[in-house]
Amino acid sequence: MRNNPSEVLRRAEAGERLTITVNGRPVAELGPLARARGPAGPTALARILADCPIDAGWADELELARAAESEAAEDPWSS
Repeated sequence: MRNNPSEVLRRAEAGERLTITVNGRPVAELGPLARARGPAGPTALARILADCPIDAGWADELELARAAESEAAEDPWSS
């Protein structure tokens, strides 16, 4: 790497993983960065949703919470 760092970086960019040594002793690895993954496609989304249990009472709990919140809310104009 010391003699030709540009070539070493090109090899890493091309996908090669290289071991960096100091006095013949491995001290680091150099390689390509992981590619950023895009948003999940329909197949991945279906798999995620299949693993999520359905909470049948969630909608009822939400409705009760909203009703309790609106009952507790004070009218700012009633003074």
